[in-house]
Amino acid sequence: MEKVEYYEKLFKISAKVLDYARKIIKEDTKILEIAEKIENKIYQLNAKPAWPLNICINEMAAHYTPEKNDEKEIKSDDLVKVDVGIHIDGYIIDSAFTVCLADENNKLIEASEIALENALKIVKPGIKVKEISEKIYSTLKELNVKPIINLCGHSIERYVIHAGITIPNVSNNIETKIEKGDVIAIEVFTTSGSGWVEESYPPNIFAFSEKKGVRMSEARKILELAEKKFEKLPFAKRWIKDMAEGKIDIAISKLVEIGALKDYPPLKESFGKVAVSEKTILVE
Repeated sequence: MEKVEYYEKLFKISAKVLDYARKIIKEDTKILEIAEKIENKIYQLNAKPAWPLNICINEMAAHYTPEKNDEKEIKSDDLVKVDVGIHIDGYIIDSAFTVCLADENNKLIEASEIALENALKIVKPGIKVKEISEKIYSTLKELNVKPIINLCGHSIERYVIHAGITIPNVSNNIETKIEKGDVIAIEVFTTSGSGWVEESYPPNIFAFSEKKGVRMSEARKILELAEKKFEKLPFAKRWIKDMAEGKIDIAISKLVEIGALKDYPPLKESFGKVAVSEKTILVE
């Protein structure tokens, strides 16, 4: 199957998954339940999650996936960000949306959606990154909404989520051109806060980094799962079965310490709420 065929299939699957995701976000629903239902839906459609479902509330902007016994629930005034990664044979599609059950006309959500659509309209072979960024930034400026400076859109390659090209939400001088056949995810973050995110802890998402020797048997098993079952793509601790939770924590900490695994700490705004809208396109 050619690259174009993979993406034709992925776009159809993604549309079904996102539609399903929007329907199951309800007040007082646990985010763990939402995450597991969406991940299972991806498998039902003959694809795989490219990473654990990210479901980020209010000031949490990215890289948050629920823990095994996570009790957090959706509240009506929450800004709920859902970031879905889907892959088939390593070809990846990255999509995200935001909802607020109590405020269907939320300014941050609307601005992120409008800026995303405006950017998508101008993408074509030969366009420079700085032109896409300027379209996003000027749209948000017109709408009097602040972008997040240190979160960006990005290019995607087979089994590589962030493949080298970054597309900021603010004006810049990046001369890199988008070429025919490139896969890019345009990702617009808006905020009522500082416009900057920082790492928070603990991380619940990890990915294979490098094959290294380790004595602990549980660590060896996790590293093998990371490399083979999860195909070097990000995974969640809750995806690891048949192992005591305490041993999972110790083993993963050791693997991160020696550089065998990479961790993805949650990214959090210092004081404001965050919305995101994201779509992946194959540039033709």
